[in-house]
Amino acid sequence: MIPQQRQVLFFLVLLGMSRAAASQLEQFSVVEEMERGSFVANVAKALGLGVGELSKRGPRVVFKGNKEYLQLHPKTGDLLLREKLDREELCGPAVLCVLPFQILLENPFHIVRAELIVEDINDHSPLFLDTEMVLKIPENTSPGTVFVLENAQDLDVGSNSLQNYTISTNSHFHSQIRNSKGKRYPELVLDKALDREEQPEIRLTLTAVDGGIPQRTGTVLVRVLVVDINDNAPVFTQSQYEAQIPENSSIGSLVVTVSATDLDAGNNADISYAILHASENVRKTFQLTQKFGELYLKEKVDFELIQSYIIDIQATDGGGLSAECTVVIQVIDLNDNPPEVTISSFTSPIPENSPETVVAVFSVSDLDSGENGKMVCSIQDDLPFALKPSIENFYTLVTEGALDREYKAEYNITITVMDLGFPKLKSEYNLTVLISDVNDNFPVFTQRAYKLYLQENNSPVLHIGSVSASDRDSGVNAKVTYSLLPPETEGLPLFSYISINSDNGHLYALRSLDYEAIQTFQFTVRAADGGSPSLSSQVLVQIVVQDENDNSPFVLYPLQNGTAPCNDLVPRTAEPGYLVTKVVAVDRDWGQNSWLSYQLLKATDPGLFTLWAHNGEIRTARPINDRDAIKQRLVVLVKDNGQPSLSTMATLNVLLVDGFSEPYLQLPDASKEQVHTDSLTTYLVISLISVSFLFLFSVIMFIAIRLWKRKKDSINNSHFVSSGPFPDHLVDVSGTGTLSQSYQYEVCLTSGSGISEFKFLKPIIPTLPPAEESGKDLKTYT
Repeated sequence: MIPQQRQVLFFLVLLGMSRAAASQLEQFSVVEEMERGSFVANVAKALGLGVGELSKRGPRVVFKGNKEYLQLHPKTGDLLLREKLDREELCGPAVLCVLPFQILLENPFHIVRAELIVEDINDHSPLFLDTEMVLKIPENTSPGTVFVLENAQDLDVGSNSLQNYTISTNSHFHSQIRNSKGKRYPELVLDKALDREEQPEIRLTLTAVDGGIPQRTGTVLVRVLVVDINDNAPVFTQSQYEAQIPENSSIGSLVVTVSATDLDAGNNADISYAILHASENVRKTFQLTQKFGELYLKEKVDFELIQSYIIDIQATDGGGLSAECTVVIQVIDLNDNPPEVTISSFTSPIPENSPETVVAVFSVSDLDSGENGKMVCSIQDDLPFALKPSIENFYTLVTEGALDREYKAEYNITITVMDLGFPKLKSEYNLTVLISDVNDNFPVFTQRAYKLYLQENNSPVLHIGSVSASDRDSGVNAKVTYSLLPPETEGLPLFSYISINSDNGHLYALRSLDYEAIQTFQFTVRAADGGSPSLSSQVLVQIVVQDENDNSPFVLYPLQNGTAPCNDLVPRTAEPGYLVTKVVAVDRDWGQNSWLSYQLLKATDPGLFTLWAHNGEIRTARPINDRDAIKQRLVVLVKDNGQPSLSTMATLNVLLVDGFSEPYLQLPDASKEQVHTDSLTTYLVISLISVSFLFLFSVIMFIAIRLWKRKKDSINNSHFVSSGPFPDHLVDVSGTGTLSQSYQYEVCLTSGSGISEFKFLKPIIPTLPPAEESGKDLKTYT
């Protein structure tokens, strides 16, 4: 036994005998020399199967040693001859010529034992190996003496074999037949005494006749030489000699020596030896010395072809008397034949998810006998395969469970067969089993989630990034296609923003994006393989829109809409640092692009006012005197911190007055100055009217907002909201530049301590707040 290997001990003789009785055996017969393609039998009928059922089960015919005597038509089930069969070549002198074979049914696996019996026809004539026979008979030989003649050879068997011998007509002899060891031997019987002086030589014709139809014959010349009297025949020391010879004996080896003695003297005592009734195999294999009776090996013997030889040897003295002995030679088997592996069925590739599957069916054989013919069959230990013995010398190679192509796609299996002789001989047969792919792996993305950045105002059809997934399967099962999944909500028209290349996962922006409209959004990409059924995976992709400086600052106050100018009033008694007004501006960009700074470009009196650069507050720089003009015109530059920087100019008017009797004053003409003094009564009336108007407007706006909220659910949630008409006292900041949304701010002027106050409300129609802009509400400045 071989350690650490799966092995099965197979005894050809014992296992064959033990299973022969239990196995199904089908017998078919055919006459030799029939033409190729001749019909033998119908296997489907013999096995009790329908023709269609037999075809589905994948039948095959397997002979020992990869011989192909028959072929099986899978559709009709007919068993046909593949070649002409010569019974004498296949079975030699055996009376019954039987060729065993197996019928393999692969689905499900089953083996049927069968035999093909080759029937003999009379296609050989009897043949004498010598062209003539010479008999030396003393003239004093008594009538009735029997003389043994060489027999003829007929390769046919049964009734077609040699049946009779006849001798040509003569006055001295007749022929008779002696049956010995299953063969017919001709003998010559003396009928009339011989007279050497009358006739020294008699010529006869011996005819051998077989029993076939038509009969075939063979002839040989028999020469009878009449000699002087010889009254003692030779005598062998043994009637039977036995010898053994190994099959690897060299040519010229001495096999055995036979010996005979003769009591006569002179020429009558000289003995010569010859092989009698020798077959062609004996004549080719052995050589006998005529003088010494030594039998030598003329040609190498092979136990697998012939296991024993029986040779008749005749000793003849000088007077013509003879004696016979038998030599039995046994050929000793040596372990000179390695085992053979015959593959009957092989399946490759096999699916990776298959359960226990028959991969191959094969048989093993060894022409040697005894221990030399016993075999051990095995494969490597580290493979997910196993050997299972079947009937007689058949094995099946099966998988031990489901395989994984992604772990290993190919297996090299070595079938090793070793005999138990000495020295041990072995044979190896290599099988390469391919594992076919099954779609059992999902596509896997290279990242759990993707985050891509896109600069706003991008060009359409811009490549913004890629997603990538791989599949461990192969072929079509590994081909990954990409697609966008529809969003779970209808808030984002995803397919108008993003597209994906289904082959390589490249993502493209279909339109120009505006950071002020949308800062970030996310969607799901699905990767599906090409298997059946298809397997898929999903990944979340987040697009972050990056801001660029594409919005100029917008001045909320003072209004720059071309209507009646807004005047800020400053009492002439104001001290230095007095807050005159505040320039209020916003920038829809983000980060440093929205940082605003203020600069005083022009002023009627540059030294009278100062502008704070960071908050836009305008304050008096010195006390106001009588020489300062009533009308002061200021031009303020508002610019952001982007690259490049964008800016906006704002113009405001400041009136220097002695008091606040009028909340609104027209600009005086440049040619003359007019001083208006407002009474307290007029001021109170105007204030009352203003408060009443604001209250009425607030009620109207409250009702409008309530109605608007009710209709909100029916309005498409788009990031682009168009502005409509609003009350006159709201500052309408319509979308300009890349602003995609309108803002409305309420500006109120009040009186009190002599300082103008402004209240900036939140937008009446809010935007859809971005995820990253929760803290970007406008602040209230006072």
